[in-house]
Amino acid sequence: MNQKQDQFQYTVNEVPPARHLFFLSLQHVFLMIVSLSLPILFANQLNGSIEFTNALVSISMIVAGLGSIIQSVGIPFIGSKYLCPNVCGPSYFALSLSAAWTGGLALMKGMIIFAGLIEMAMAPIVEKLKFAFPSHVVGLVVAMVGVSIIKPSVTSLYGVSLKGDSVSIVFLIVGVITLLIMVLANIWGKGIIRIYCLLTGIIVGWIIAIFLLPNYAQSLSVVKSSAWFATPKLTKEFLGFKFDPKLIVPFMIIGISGSLKSFGNLIAAQKMSEPNLKKPDFSAIRKGLLADGFTTALAGLIGGLAVDTSSSNIGLAGATKVVSRWISVGAGVMFLTLAFFPKFVTFLSLMPKPVLGASILFAGSFMISTGLKEMFEKEWDTKKTFVVGISLMLGLSTAFLPELYARAPEFIQTLFTDPLPTTAILAVTLNLLFNLDVLFKKSKKTIA
Repeated sequence: MNQKQDQFQYTVNEVPPARHLFFLSLQHVFLMIVSLSLPILFANQLNGSIEFTNALVSISMIVAGLGSIIQSVGIPFIGSKYLCPNVCGPSYFALSLSAAWTGGLALMKGMIIFAGLIEMAMAPIVEKLKFAFPSHVVGLVVAMVGVSIIKPSVTSLYGVSLKGDSVSIVFLIVGVITLLIMVLANIWGKGIIRIYCLLTGIIVGWIIAIFLLPNYAQSLSVVKSSAWFATPKLTKEFLGFKFDPKLIVPFMIIGISGSLKSFGNLIAAQKMSEPNLKKPDFSAIRKGLLADGFTTALAGLIGGLAVDTSSSNIGLAGATKVVSRWISVGAGVMFLTLAFFPKFVTFLSLMPKPVLGASILFAGSFMISTGLKEMFEKEWDTKKTFVVGISLMLGLSTAFLPELYARAPEFIQTLFTDPLPTTAILAVTLNLLFNLDVLFKKSKKTIA
């Protein structure tokens, strides 16, 4: 579907000029780099060697880069053809670490492949159940995608890592200035200023951080010791595959949850890329979910952490009105290439926390507002009130009361894991339950 040029700086199928394509892709790479904290933390939890850590980071980057390309190029039968990059998936982190503790990296690889296959199996199911996703349910899921990144964005903005850390006023100043630059450039900026609002804010915030944040300049010294070019050295831990029947249920649940999160991201990407669509195009969503599952399985096959579609990058596309899928392809190529240049990866991964927090907060704002707009687009009724209200409150309770669910029976723990998948599952279920009368009337008419 064609959109008017004044709606977007670059439309979904438009290829930006080479210079803009490079810098717009780089802007998205800055957000993708954030996810590299996961393989680093994962390796630390396993007491991995430097070689193991570097290999895990590089392989995860290669898989995420390939996934971004597959998702956005849209080869036959797979890929949504929307700007929707891949990053290391935080939803898989805890379970993957548990598998690695139990049976080594081989078990983690085997179970991630299984989860990826579950995601792929979910793709046609979601398309067949499209009647279960009316606009208020879709809008709620999209909004929850933005809500799901509140914690990492706010904690980074305030410069805290652990519960009980004190808030630094200097960190907050750096974060607020960075956020204001991004927002004001987006609101009042024209042309280049607007489309590079995130990149501008990051650069200015980074410079301020060097002068204001204590010891930050010193932390950059580790960049000097990093190699310019290196290929991943696969240690013995990366060899082989294992499978544990005891982990089938938890990895099946996380695979379904991953599908629901990517469903929300893909719906959001579609709404931003093709706002004139009156109903979701579930064919594109199915292909996108298939690509996401395939890339997750590929991560397990090669030995990287499981990947996921990135909420922050989709939010950035909505903020800048630059939705060209070729930017996601460019970002994927960059991310894949950077996997072989440790010095650049080390430098980018040392982005000051408040600058990082401002970037995620900026992008997440558009996810929430897009979802709310979709949710209230059509006439409201009492059924929708309870579908949205109950799902939202119980979904958010997983973030507000994690200690409650830690003591709950296992079957409750598998459902109440995280605000996004919990809210999505409840919204779909309650919407079907509260509309049984409508479905019954339709079935009677069909029989008659």
